[in-house]
Amino acid sequence: EMRSWKLLQLEPSALRKPDTFNAPTTMDATGLHLPATLWNLAHEGGRHNAIEESRVYATTASRLAELLNDVRELKIDRDEKRDLLTLLVAGKDGTFHPARALSDGTLRFLALAVLELDPRSQGVICLEEPENGIHPARIPAMLSLLQDIAVDVDQEIGPDNPLRQVIINTHSPAVVLEVPESSLLIAETVKVTAPSGQDYEKVRFSAIAKSWRQDLGVSVVPKGSLLAYLNPVRQEDLTSLQTRLPSSPRRRVIDDPELQGLLFGNRDAA
Repeated sequence: EMRSWKLLQLEPSALRKPDTFNAPTTMDATGLHLPATLWNLAHEGGRHNAIEESRVYATTASRLAELLNDVRELKIDRDEKRDLLTLLVAGKDGTFHPARALSDGTLRFLALAVLELDPRSQGVICLEEPENGIHPARIPAMLSLLQDIAVDVDQEIGPDNPLRQVIINTHSPAVVLEVPESSLLIAETVKVTAPSGQDYEKVRFSAIAKSWRQDLGVSVVPKGSLLAYLNPVRQEDLTSLQTRLPSSPRRRVIDDPELQGLLFGNRDAA
C-alpha cells in the first residue's frame, strides 16, 4: 500500500522543461512532463477536439488566476519543427511567457492544477509544505486546490471525482488556521516508558477536541495548546483570516468561536 503512495517533490527545474511529442503523458513526482500531460488532457488522449481543448486550457487558466490575478490565458505551444511542447501563460496584456519565466511557487501551483484535472492520478498523494514559494495571502487558494484534488466523499466516485487522498505537512501557522478542523493532526513528541522501565520519546498524532477523530479514540490536543504555535501570526493577519469567507463549506480552524476567543482575547488582554 505504501509503495503505491505518490510523494510529490515538485522541482522547478523539471516543471520548466518543454516536452517532446513522444514524452510520457503523465507527470512524475518531480513535475516532469507537465506540458505533455496537459496537452494529452486537452486532446483526449491524442484526438483533437476544439471544445475540449478550450475547456481544459480555460479551466487551468482560471485555477491559476486564483493565485495570480494577472493570468489571462494558458496554452501548450506545439512546435512541429523542433518537436517540442511548451507551456505558455499570458498576462492581461496578452503577452505569452514560457514556463521557464514563471516563479517556483506558480509552477508548483500549476502542476497541482493539472493533477486535479487528470483522472488517471489516483491514490494517496503526499506533499511537503505546500506554502513554499506562495505569498501568504494566496495560501487559501493553495489549500482550496488541494481540497479539490482530494475525493469528495459525499459524491459518487468517477472520472470527475477520482479516489484520491491528499496528505500534507506544514510548519506554517497560516496553513493551520485555514485547514478544516477535521483534517488537522498535530505531531507531538511524548515521553513513553517501555516495559523494561526505560524512558524514550516518540511522535504522537493528535486531533482537535470534538472532531470525528476523537470518537475513534485518537488523542486530543486542547485548543488552548495551539496558542503558542499560532501566536507568531500578526494581529492584522489574524483579523484578515477571521473575516475572510471560507473557500469550503467545512469549518476551518480559525472559524471556531472558542479558538477565536482564545486568540483575540489573548491579544486584547496583552
